[in-house]
Amino acid sequence: MIYILTGAIRSGKTTALLHWSKNSSNVDGLLCPDDANGKRYFLKLKSKTIFKLEAEAENENEIKAIVAIGNFKFLRSAFNEANDYLILEASKTEPKYLIIDEIGKLELKNEGLHVSTKALISQFKSNDNTHLILVVRDYLLDAVLEHYGITECSILNTEDLENLI
Repeated sequence: MIYILTGAIRSGKTTALLHWSKNSSNVDGLLCPDDANGKRYFLKLKSKTIFKLEAEAENENEIKAIVAIGNFKFLRSAFNEANDYLILEASKTEPKYLIIDEIGKLELKNEGLHVSTKALISQFKSNDNTHLILVVRDYLLDAVLEHYGITECSILNTEDLENLI
């Protein structure tokens, strides 16, 4: 089963998932919260391990290592680690809920978390025992559904999360 948690930018989707996942022992995946300085990082839910997502400097050696979208510059290596984690580790433990935060403009350009998103959507479409939760901004919802060929899913907002446990 696929769930899509949607809402406006900065509406608390990631914060709600962070709070919700603390109360559930069978949740894994990646969240993408902000640190105290407003920089985004990846958080592996099961292990509570974090790794850097945003690039800080822009020198010639790092240009090829950066994926840019709007004003944001992300480390390509972070997306590689995130995709590997989701496909090779988190999904293999078969948690009841697997979260990918978030699917956006990069993924619509087949970058960012596209590789893991595409693979896991196929895996979870026909599985009623495990659930994939995708985080998508409201204005990108239709484009994401079309891009990934998602025809059956449940659309959630942050208030709906408590009903999943």
